[in-house]
Amino acid sequence: MNTELHPFAPFMPEGARVLIMGTFPPGKHRWCMDFYYPNPTNDFWRICGLLFFGDKNRLYDAESKKFKEEECKKLMAEKHIALHDTAHEIRRLKGNASDKYLEIVTPTPIYDLLRELPDCRTIATTGEKAAGIVAELTGTPLPRIGEKETSADGLEIWRMPSTSRAYPLSLEKKAEYYRRLFHSVGII
Repeated sequence: MNTELHPFAPFMPEGARVLIMGTFPPGKHRWCMDFYYPNPTNDFWRICGLLFFGDKNRLYDAESKKFKEEECKKLMAEKHIALHDTAHEIRRLKGNASDKYLEIVTPTPIYDLLRELPDCRTIATTGEKAAGIVAELTGTPLPRIGEKETSADGLEIWRMPSTSRAYPLSLEKKAEYYRRLFHSVGII
């Protein structure tokens, strides 16, 4: 079974105060852009649209059925939000994007990323598998959804609800969890 390397470079804007980490992108056939959270059915960019613009579809072009990649990047840079995933190399045990069927071959070296983000002391994960990887790498307990744990070296590790549509929570309720996170780091 073949392995896949992460297709995107870390997105690390100057002054980033939070690093948001999912597990790994879906297969390329599910992408509508070459950037994080590329699946048009994923709620991440809709959550950001709702929180920062009051419009869940602000970062989505319904006509082309694509997220507005440059606007997404600009927003993340303006809000000082870095993006990457917890897996550097994976093996898909089934041909889908479900975390349940991802084998993490090599996790992302989180502390290497953080050395390049001097203002970042907060990591937020978008889902349980990502949260488990970060907890293991930072030596923290697995946080409950919407809550944080603090590592021995002072990192705040937040576990957010998955942005996948398969996660059984409304967009508005997911957005409230993310609002609390962004408020805690001074973004909202």
